[in-house]
Amino acid sequence: MTTPTLTDPPAQGTPEDAPLAQRLLGEAREFARFLLVAAPAYLAFTTVAFAAYHIPSESMVPALEVGDRVAVSKFAYGYSRESLPLNIGALLPSSNTRFLGQTPRRGDVIVFKHPLEDKVMIKRLIGLPGDEIAVRNGVLLVNGVEEQRSDGETLVRVAHGGALEQATRYRETLPDTKGAPVTHAIHEFSDSELLDDFGPYVVPAGNIFAMGDNRDNSLDSRWAGMGPVPMENLIGRAETVYFAMPRFGRQVGVEAPAPRLFRPLSPRG
Repeated sequence: MTTPTLTDPPAQGTPEDAPLAQRLLGEAREFARFLLVAAPAYLAFTTVAFAAYHIPSESMVPALEVGDRVAVSKFAYGYSRESLPLNIGALLPSSNTRFLGQTPRRGDVIVFKHPLEDKVMIKRLIGLPGDEIAVRNGVLLVNGVEEQRSDGETLVRVAHGGALEQATRYRETLPDTKGAPVTHAIHEFSDSELLDDFGPYVVPAGNIFAMGDNRDNSLDSRWAGMGPVPMENLIGRAETVYFAMPRFGRQVGVEAPAPRLFRPLSPRG
């Protein structure tokens, strides 16, 4: 083996090195082009069409379980700064203007920005501006009319975390301004919990009143820590569950989660 001298030519890479470097550079350029196209497309789609949200709590049981992912239509109620993805709207000045705004309907499952905290919520819309809302012994009243509630069905379910809990399931029917009522299931631990007596309360102009279907496990518009929701805080309407965590090890006598994959969350009629 000879020792290189000062007159020896510099060492050269193998013939394969140059093509590999070129391929890596080409792939990096293609990825950059993809991001330049995909990122604006993603932002546009999640602003004007649909977005996905996951369920972090049990406030909407039995319609929604922890871990569910829901598709939310942004165009259902028009657009405000809260419609922008990635919390970009927080950088914009506050405004009560909605572009192409539409009035939501009682019974809709809505996604919105919490009025007092920096977090996204999902609840059922119960009251519109000017509605008088009250709860008496767990029974909902809208504008002085006691809403229909079926006879209760006592059940045992697995709560988030694995503990068993007993609840009573009812079918509640809400009036709708367009003549098509919404009937949906609610859960109550009893009719004498903290928020089972509320109001009467008149929903202020430009606001809506939201409640969770899991009535005794939901901090919602009945609670002073949230209160009514300004219309401009609406993000969209939850349409359906497109992913649900699988549940294993079902027990005899224990209620399984309700079927909900690709079923409408706000059925009419």
